Amino acid sequence: MRGKGKSTIVWLLMGMLVLGLGGFGVTNFSGGTADIGTVGDVSISSQDYARTLRAEMQDFSARTGRQVTAAEARTIGIDQAALARLYTAAALEAEANRLGVSVGDKAVADQITASQAFRGMNGQFDRNVYADLLKREGIREAEFEHDLRMDQARLILQQAVLAGVTAPEAVTARAQGWLMETRDIHWRELTAADLAAPIATPDDATLEAWHKANADRFTAPEIRKITYVWLTPEMLEGEVEVDEQALRDLYQSRIDEFQRPERRMVERLVFPTRAAAEEARARIDRGETTIEALAAERGLTLNDIDLGEVTQAELGAAGEAVFALEQPGVAGPASSDLGPALFSMNAILEPVNVPFEQARADLRIEAAVDRARRVIEDKAGEFSDLLAGGATLEDLAKETQMKLGQIDWSAGAEAAPDSIAAYPEFRQHAAQATEKDFPELLTFDDGGVFAMRLDAIQPPALIPFAEVRDRVAEDWTRNETRRQLLALAEERKLAAEAAVAPGIEPAPTAATVPVAQAVGAAVGNTATTPPAATAPAAAAAAPAADPGTPATNLARGGFINGVPQDVVAQAFQIKEPGDAEVVDADNRVFLVTLDKIHPAATEGDEASQIRDGISARLVDSLNQDVFDYFARALQAQSGTTINQPAVDAVNAQVQ
Repeated sequence: MRGKGKSTIVWLLMGMLVLGLGGFGVTNFSGGTADIGTVGDVSISSQDYARTLRAEMQDFSARTGRQVTAAEARTIGIDQAALARLYTAAALEAEANRLGVSVGDKAVADQITASQAFRGMNGQFDRNVYADLLKREGIREAEFEHDLRMDQARLILQQAVLAGVTAPEAVTARAQGWLMETRDIHWRELTAADLAAPIATPDDATLEAWHKANADRFTAPEIRKITYVWLTPEMLEGEVEVDEQALRDLYQSRIDEFQRPERRMVERLVFPTRAAAEEARARIDRGETTIEALAAERGLTLNDIDLGEVTQAELGAAGEAVFALEQPGVAGPASSDLGPALFSMNAILEPVNVPFEQARADLRIEAAVDRARRVIEDKAGEFSDLLAGGATLEDLAKETQMKLGQIDWSAGAEAAPDSIAAYPEFRQHAAQATEKDFPELLTFDDGGVFAMRLDAIQPPALIPFAEVRDRVAEDWTRNETRRQLLALAEERKLAAEAAVAPGIEPAPTAATVPVAQAVGAAVGNTATTPPAATAPAAAAAAPAADPGTPATNLARGGFINGVPQDVVAQAFQIKEPGDAEVVDADNRVFLVTLDKIHPAATEGDEASQIRDGISARLVDSLNQDVFDYFARALQAQSGTTINQPAVDAVNAQVQ
């Protein structure tokens, strides 16, 4: 009876334990957790989610060059991307099961035996390596092989869905026409010399109103008064000894810096055929285009074609032609690893031949600084102990080699190169320090150390007008000059368009408003301005007969030397020849007139290459959209569930 009683009680307790654990999503006694969700009859395990989440985090870290934490991953949505990937795969698997799409054992076996990860020392598939690797990853062989089989089935389904996706010919042609269209324009920069009269000198009342209305431009920033001590390797450089043989060894280890052959700064533009390269070279020789413009026509940037510094040997077959140039220019067509190419040589770098005796002084400084860095590292503990023992910064400067200093620091202010404020580590701590903080030893990236104390904070304040009167006058004059130039440009724009379309009379513009009235409106000052500030603006100036400098066959994304890129961009926004546009860029005013639109050349190898590229990008974009819609439809059709507590449990475990 005692035995039965105990057995009954044990089973009752076990039953209660199982029920209790069931509330936490436990499905067995091996430590497994609940699935995170389902799509139709396909379950998504928490192990799959954990592996996918880690893979997404590692991929993001590889692309950004820094390790991402789990908290950051959730903040930027990496966990949602992992879930979306799994739910899409599950939806495809459910549809493949419904349609009976699968692959045979041979296809799975071929994929496993071809994997580099499962090969042994002899380079062949190794059954033991396969089993051990899956075991370390916590994946059962049957589960892994099932996943491979379903990957193939999903791929078949995806290919079937996207097989009929093509780029619409009309869209491709329109995009090609837009991209390859060129234009002829005239542009003219308007300056103060174009105004009918000089900018009037404003009186103090006007300037004081401008000073108040634009207080943010004349406000002194917050100033932090800081006392600091610091010690850098450069400060100790003259006190350390450096072995002569160590200098010679350092010289030999970096011999490439001191002994280098002649080099050239080169850009390379590759063409599909030699005929296309010869045609492009002929256009350059006729002055119709440049290497940079040709690259822009094909959607390439200067970084895409830049080879940097190269030797004759590194250029291979093209080396002789490029190095035959005695000044910057274009060489080729010549052969390259990627096909026929044109080479733009931009600079000649003379050979370098620096003997040890000449390099010794610089090497000695470098070696001494490195030695001083180690000395500071050894003494850092002593400095920290003194601070921890209650020593002030002044005491530290007296008892050690650290140097004492004071600075009035403000964020954003320029710092002298030899100032402590030139160090980003100092600026970071200076911005965060409070008057209650105790000094602590901090480090610079170059091996130096410092400690600081915030003595006082001087809040931002408007600088009195008397102290910045000249700055205010300069700012007012610059703003008024720009205002009048924009008004003059609008007048000339209307005049130019009226000349193309007779009978259209230019409307009056802001340029006819007296200066004082404009200033009063700008600063909210309705007081009467003395006559000295009421000179009329440039309204009386007659439109210039000369439309400016021509630029022919200008490509979209091209450039005009010495002109802001906004001018070119705006030139391609003008709708009809004869129309003009005012461009306000980089505090400069331009008037751009469209002379002619050249339709895109759609024939030839280059045009065909561009058209194929456009078509490929359109197909990629359409494929993504179609597949996204298809996956969403499958999920809606099959029905989805999500176990949020299980998802949260995995998120908490993944670090």
